[in-house]
Amino acid sequence: MSQQIVIVLAVGAVIALWWLKRPNITSTEAHEAIARGARLVDVRSPSEFASGHIDGALNLPVDQLSARMGELGRKDTPIVVYCASGARSAMAARKLKASGFASVRNLGGMGNW
Repeated sequence: MSQQIVIVLAVGAVIALWWLKRPNITSTEAHEAIARGARLVDVRSPSEFASGHIDGALNLPVDQLSARMGELGRKDTPIVVYCASGARSAMAARKLKASGFASVRNLGGMGNW
């Protein structure tokens, strides 16, 4: 492969990764959604959650999401997910939407709160 093709593929991969993990809710919108009753879900590991999390968040690690979706309640309850950088929360948002949850928003990284 030529060096130019490798560079184009690498740039494309970076753009795709950024696009997939970008937040789709702002801090202000997330705060308002939570105040209106949305469920805040931290999809990081239990040890990450224990080291610090957003008050009121439910810890539902992304690798346990399928087995524990019942803890989220009704599928019409709005959900806001977050993680450390946005990659796991983007994955969790896609899984939840595919499972029928009607309103799932990705805050991205916890720092976006």
